[in-house]
Amino acid sequence: MKLLALGAAAVALALLPGTASADELPTFDFTDCPAPPSNADPGTWRCEAFVSQGKLTIGDQAIPLGEMRLTFSEGRVNGQYAQVFGALEHEPVRVPGLAGTTLQLRYGGYSDFQGNDERRGELDIYAVLRHPLLRKECSIGTAAAPLHTVVHDDPALPPTVLSKNPPTFHFGVVDPDLALPATQDCGPLGKLVDRKLGLPSRSEFHQTTYVQYKQL
Repeated sequence: MKLLALGAAAVALALLPGTASADELPTFDFTDCPAPPSNADPGTWRCEAFVSQGKLTIGDQAIPLGEMRLTFSEGRVNGQYAQVFGALEHEPVRVPGLAGTTLQLRYGGYSDFQGNDERRGELDIYAVLRHPLLRKECSIGTAAAPLHTVVHDDPALPPTVLSKNPPTFHFGVVDPDLALPATQDCGPLGKLVDRKLGLPSRSEFHQTTYVQYKQL
């Protein structure tokens, strides 16, 4: 998981007064920035590179998701807002309580990072589970039936301008009501995994995100 960091920095971020200093910034990678469509309005497109630290909370159990990286491009086509997804990168992380098991988030085929007054953005993801005794298809959600996360601003970490050149921001997002189904295609141990993780269940998904823009 474009689990994900998630949501584009809305225009309101650029209007925040002043800047905040950042002692240490992550290295932003624009390699996976998608090119604007052929009919894009010239000069309106930029790529956004996100570097996030995530956490998934199921009941009283927290699963640190480690670093997630996401890129997408946005701009105008015939005067209308448009966006193109780039890539979601997430290294497998260990699952507490399930020795030898890892979890890796993958892109589920849908994203909308045009923030508004109701939410920061939306993203479809699914989680691949790996263990020598689990089937290789074992997952929470699938590419065909992904998890749909809707992230909102986290009041504990409001948007902060770190740099105006290049434009760089820091903020937090949260999905307080992410629905997690039972595991799928895990084999005979699937029920054990569900019991250990408390699935199916509602969960909370948090991200602490840095984002930087690059004009295309």
